[in-house]
Amino acid sequence: MSGRVLAIARCLVKRGPMELLPETAISLDKGVEGDPRGHKKGRQVTVMSREAWEAACTDLGKELDWTTRRANVLVEGVDLAFTKHRQLRIGEVLFTIAMQTQPCFLMDEFENGLRDVLKPDWRGGACCTVEKAGIIRVGDPVEVLA
Repeated sequence: MSGRVLAIARCLVKRGPMELLPETAISLDKGVEGDPRGHKKGRQVTVMSREAWEAACTDLGKELDWTTRRANVLVEGVDLAFTKHRQLRIGEVLFTIAMQTQPCFLMDEFENGLRDVLKPDWRGGACCTVEKAGIIRVGDPVEVLA
């Protein structure tokens, strides 16, 4: 499977607003540069697919901006469902997909019912551990490796 990066975002403080970036450094110890959520192994960077987000919004009956999910990277053309322990390459950066991103209570604070529509088929995205650091950019190729 191959696709591309559509958007990159980070928050500078927990629960703060999401900031869109044209590119960002990804480090082994902190994930997305400047994002305080990236220090936790297995949850350093969150990646979500446009197709999964659109399916969730359709089920919700409302169009929401992808940053409502608070993921770091929005991709298209890549199915992340059930890819635990597989590797994900984004541009020059290599990740291991650690787990499905579990939608938390915040999702319903942003939009009632969002948490439930994100649960099926990994619609909330994937939590990743950084294996090889580097820079990712909007437009970079994305590939789930075998």
